[in-house]
Amino acid sequence: MNLLNDVRDHIEQARDVSGRATDVPWASFAEFLRSRVYDPQLATTHALTFCDDDRALRRTYTYAELGAIVERLAGVFHTRFGLTRGDRVATLLFNHDVTVLTYLAAWTLGVAVVPINIEETPDKKRYILEHSEVSTVFCWQDGYEELCALQSDIPTLRQVIALGDAGVLDNHRTGKKFHAHGAGRSLRRSPFTSGLDDHALIVYTSGTTGPPKGVILTVANLLIDADAIASWHSFGLHDRLMCVLPIHHVNGIVVTLITPLYCKGSVVMNRRFKTTSFWRRIHEEQVTSVSVVPTLLEFLLDADEDLTPYDLSRLGGLICGAGPLLKDTAARFEHRFGVVIRHGYGLSETTCYSCFLPNDLTQEQHRHWLTGYEFPSVGVPVRHNLMTVLDERGRTLPPATRGEICIRGRTVCAGYFKRDDANEAAFQWGWFRSGDEGFYLLDDSGRPFFFVSGRLKELIIRGGVNISPLEIDDVLKTHQAVKFAMALPFENRYYGEEIAAYVVPKDPASIPSEADVLAHCRMRLPFAKQPKVVLFGDDVPYTSTGKPKRLELKARLAGTLAQYRDTQFRDQ
Repeated sequence: MNLLNDVRDHIEQARDVSGRATDVPWASFAEFLRSRVYDPQLATTHALTFCDDDRALRRTYTYAELGAIVERLAGVFHTRFGLTRGDRVATLLFNHDVTVLTYLAAWTLGVAVVPINIEETPDKKRYILEHSEVSTVFCWQDGYEELCALQSDIPTLRQVIALGDAGVLDNHRTGKKFHAHGAGRSLRRSPFTSGLDDHALIVYTSGTTGPPKGVILTVANLLIDADAIASWHSFGLHDRLMCVLPIHHVNGIVVTLITPLYCKGSVVMNRRFKTTSFWRRIHEEQVTSVSVVPTLLEFLLDADEDLTPYDLSRLGGLICGAGPLLKDTAARFEHRFGVVIRHGYGLSETTCYSCFLPNDLTQEQHRHWLTGYEFPSVGVPVRHNLMTVLDERGRTLPPATRGEICIRGRTVCAGYFKRDDANEAAFQWGWFRSGDEGFYLLDDSGRPFFFVSGRLKELIIRGGVNISPLEIDDVLKTHQAVKFAMALPFENRYYGEEIAAYVVPKDPASIPSEADVLAHCRMRLPFAKQPKVVLFGDDVPYTSTGKPKRLELKARLAGTLAQYRDTQFRDQ
């Protein structure tokens, strides 16, 4: 058997759970969507509400209205723009109702969407467009000229279609126009011949080392993970899930777009996250759940808004993941706002969420698993997938032993697009290797509660000992004068790597001294884990989904820290 077939077998092994068939009762995305939009009990239910604070805009769609527009738009994509099953289209679009309509129409046709962050660098946009071999790009009008300039250099790219804020699709070169909201003559229904194994998304990861990798997610992946999320949180007909995360990322797409449609609930789509409207929007729209990342919790704590004017009685908590959550942040947020954090974990490669803290925990148990250990627990595996911790040779490790978190099941992606090297490395031993270090502990009933101690690539290796930077981050963050802090490794002749702290003070006019920060850590950490140097700054590099870029910050500060390469730091 050749290497390519071996890799394919490894991917399929990681996508199987004990040979069980997929629990999806529809044959295609189009069939799934029709089961919702033609459901008599949903005809007048709001499927989508779009809110744009910048334009004081609020637009709503019932399930019936959404279905009619999506079906008609799919027909336009097919008859006017030539899109057919198996095609790939890129989108450079921010959160908008027209973006949602574009996604749904593409999936209805069996067309894969390659969502690209508008704020990506030109080089990265070009790379993704070339590598994904898209035939069509949908963009806003202000990005049209930039993308047209790339068209002649990308052989597969045959058209760039500009979308106006009012929903006008315009292929300027051919003169083809269409209004997405349904004005104009009726068009014939397009042939919906898509299937569950069709590619729905190719999501390019941030690529902290090397070029970004395109994660292939099928229609089945999206629906199965939506089922897992909805069943775990008991979402149903009367739930309203608010989207504040960008829908060029799986978290925004899966948790707060696909999942509410799956459970026959409602999507409340925000143009962007804003601290000034977050709680008010939950109150006005009677939101029952929101998906956030830890960075947004920090922003909300900093804003410290008085919630007294708002009725948040329907809010069942905030789903939180997609980045390291500090214990201090979790404790302060729940105490300050009285809102439960539904902590979980997953990756783009596992569609979105693979585990959550159980909802049957008492307050004391919830607090224990969220703040009682070195790291907040990310919970117990959801249905449709399994999790374990393996060593570097693929052997299963016992509880409380650190290794690599690995996942298998029907939420695991179909591999990386045109990257057999990455597939070979990530799919081994019948599992998907997450690249995250972690461990698990068993509760009294034998349930495995997982913990993430850090990215394997971000571990600090001091004197041959692996140290999680997250533990140090947590200690630094408890300093009263620190707004943000991150532990960084730097090269050192004596220990291979030593530890520095990067600190953003709460008050730029009152910066704590290096000695003060080091003393704070000395009281709370053993010498091996203590930062030896403190660097102060006023900004933090983040990904578009709110994850701090530790490796980028490390590279940025490497020159400054090089002066300590030959320093032997001693315990006081």
